[in-house]
Amino acid sequence: MLMSMVMLLMAAPLAPAPVPAPPPTPPIVIAHRGASAERPEHTLAAYERAIEQGADFIEPDLVATKDHQLVARHENEISGTTDVANHPEFAARKVTKTIDGESVTGWFTEDFTLAELKTLRARERLPLIRPGNTVHDGQFEIPTLAEIIALAKAATARTGRTIGIYPETKHPTYFRGLGLPLEPVLLRELAAAGWTTRAAPVFIQSFEVDNLKALKAQTGVRLIQLLGATGKSADGYDYAELASAAGLKRVAEYATGIGPERVLVIPRAADGRLGQPTSLVRDAHAAGLEVHPWTFRPENYFLPVDHQAGTDPRGLGDAEAEIRAYLATGIDGFFSDSTAFAVKALAAPEKR
Repeated sequence: MLMSMVMLLMAAPLAPAPVPAPPPTPPIVIAHRGASAERPEHTLAAYERAIEQGADFIEPDLVATKDHQLVARHENEISGTTDVANHPEFAARKVTKTIDGESVTGWFTEDFTLAELKTLRARERLPLIRPGNTVHDGQFEIPTLAEIIALAKAATARTGRTIGIYPETKHPTYFRGLGLPLEPVLLRELAAAGWTTRAAPVFIQSFEVDNLKALKAQTGVRLIQLLGATGKSADGYDYAELASAAGLKRVAEYATGIGPERVLVIPRAADGRLGQPTSLVRDAHAAGLEVHPWTFRPENYFLPVDHQAGTDPRGLGDAEAEIRAYLATGIDGFFSDSTAFAVKALAAPEKR
């Protein structure tokens, strides 16, 4: 009897392995802190909304807690994005610190355990520009990197689309100096998710250079060098030099691509209108780099003059037209606060 059952099991066809969801094809839509034009940024609700609207990647800015966990906040100073000021039990933790050469006063994630941060609730960072988002103030927790990875994996299984993550290491030199380096925890979480190779749905981004160079030797996932329009990185690299044709070739030695401030791709003219494209995309592609500019936002306050609608800075202008102008330069992806506008722009190539 036992032998018959064994033979039957051996003869039974194996269940087919699930077909992996295909990776997104360029240009990719990166949900900047989630659908942050519609929900308070860096909340699971903002990420979920972006995925619903068609985002390929969700972007968490990562900072460390006192007990060396990684959470998603725009900055390690959290008075602008949480209700921490309303918690009398934490009043004494308000301090002034120097972060990357700048004096900042407030409450900082590195002074809180994860359990303490979980007692706070998120609030809209730009209430004057996005008053509609304030109805969600007080509803959502600060998410951990592990929770964001789980969300992306669940969404991939549910939608059949590959949903990736695009984490930024915030102030890595600063956190390393505190004994709370971001990179080991990030790599450990990615390894637990099975995301360790170039094929993984992950880009790691940083405004700094040396941590990306170190990461190059520790992981196979894709790395993105962020570039500001002016100034230097916290570890001393001049962004203008990095964005030069020669500098881009050096970036290509350790990174997959660049994430430039969008005015480096198409600057604003003197009258505030959208100007003519620079050679940055062409130079980056010649160096073998992808280009993912940041950040496209739908409100008049952020748009070039010729794409605004009306005079209210909170009003929604023609964000699709601005995005299409950038798509025409050949960019490989882009960061947007509004996934809805981004997806609409991609769906209208004939208007480029």
